Amino acid sequence: MEASLKGFPEFGLFGQVALVTGAARGLGNAISRALAHVGSDVALGLRDVDAQGDLAAQIEAMGRRALPLQMDMKRLDEIFRAVEDTVKRFGRLDILVNNAGLAPDNLAENVSEADFDLTLAVNLKGTFFASQAAGRVMLRQKSGRIINMSSQAGFVALPTESVYCMTKAAIAHLTKCLAVEWGKYNITVNAVAPTFIHTPGTESYLANPESRSDVVERIAALHRIGDPMDVAGAVVFLASSAASLITGETILIDGGWTAR
Repeated sequence: MEASLKGFPEFGLFGQVALVTGAARGLGNAISRALAHVGSDVALGLRDVDAQGDLAAQIEAMGRRALPLQMDMKRLDEIFRAVEDTVKRFGRLDILVNNAGLAPDNLAENVSEADFDLTLAVNLKGTFFASQAAGRVMLRQKSGRIINMSSQAGFVALPTESVYCMTKAAIAHLTKCLAVEWGKYNITVNAVAPTFIHTPGTESYLANPESRSDVVERIAALHRIGDPMDVAGAVVFLASSAASLITGETILIDGGWTAR
């Protein structure tokens, strides 16, 4: 029986170690729990480790190990220390999910330098240096998976989100660059690009009936707003050996928005 199953795709992550940035809520919370569900131990990158809630307890209840870490993505010292502490605790790092991001909402003519710098610091600079820190570990291991958080906003224009859109388009290209550099070390680098998802970050926007109606209409194929686990499923796939020949790709999770 075992011999007949050899060669089939494997989606489990048993014995592996993941680090998820921005893990406290929304997509990061769902992705952390989904990775644990399929067998991975999870290090939780948190902007404020003292406000972690019960996520670590939920992961441990699944029989996995959890490690809450102080990891403000604006602080390179915290990024590098979080990766070091993950390896120190678990002995390795197999999966990095660069989930942390933000999107100050403003018309382009009103964007302040402070908001511009903050968006780039978290969405781009933080993602790059977290990838660098994890990549150095993965290069030594000669294996690893990096999954970045792009957005449909990197592929279509969203009014009042010019800076955010710019960073998410850049993430898609950074993904290609890292994939090409690190492929020879058996490291894959991919991204996911969600549409509007029910999270604390989109709650106020989607609470507006006109905005919600517009979003549902634009999600052309499915006409529904996604849940965080819709995104987590794609991340789990890209982290698994079933996706071992996929690298440099950005998978749109947009319900058909960009198919129009």
